[in-house]
Amino acid sequence: MLDINKIKGIIFDYGGTIDSNGKHWAEVLWEAYEDNHVPVSKKDFRDAYVYAERYLATHHVIEPVDTFNDLLKKKVDLQINWLVSEGFLPSGDKTSQYSLAVSNQCYNFARSTVEKARLVLNQLFGKYPMVLVSNFYGNIEAVLKDFNLLKYFIEIVESAVVGVRKPDPAIFALGVKILDLPVDSVTVIGDSYKKDIAPAHSLGCSTIWIKGPSWENEAPELTAEAVISDFSELKDIFQL
Repeated sequence: MLDINKIKGIIFDYGGTIDSNGKHWAEVLWEAYEDNHVPVSKKDFRDAYVYAERYLATHHVIEPVDTFNDLLKKKVDLQINWLVSEGFLPSGDKTSQYSLAVSNQCYNFARSTVEKARLVLNQLFGKYPMVLVSNFYGNIEAVLKDFNLLKYFIEIVESAVVGVRKPDPAIFALGVKILDLPVDSVTVIGDSYKKDIAPAHSLGCSTIWIKGPSWENEAPELTAEAVISDFSELKDIFQL
């Protein structure tokens, strides 16, 4: 049970939490593939998604100045090109159209979702110091600037910058250190049980799990003090 009176600071996850309301980004992308009639199976898309994520982790593709729109275009291009190279998608004029349509739909989804999240962030801002802790590609600051979110966080802890990735609890420990608060007075809000809730709980933070549609099977909510299905429910939790 979450004790709201003990909370003095907040650590937010970003991707999947603020920009997609708990929905795994692979699911967001797959919906865009379906909506734009990209003729591939979900299994083949999943393999393309995994390929692109691994490629981005080992190759310098994303620049620090890239917005989320830039990132999506590069990511979807990698997915589409892999699907073509593996024979799952026919090569032709439509491939570039698919890539642009999917990335644009996903960007518009993120912008719309962020605007809804902003209603809550505006009310939390000033009441609690907030830090962002994210597995990202080195361009999170450019993404936050584009969405006008940078002002809400006193500091950002980004995996590509600090050299530590979730689910390593050490990345959350850096956030707690920035807040300069007792660990049990910090709550962590994220969409992934394995990458956010479990490691934060192991440090002694309280946790709020935004449990949306997941790409992988998540563990049951054994250690989250609060479980919600929509970002707006934070208003009730924090009595805003």
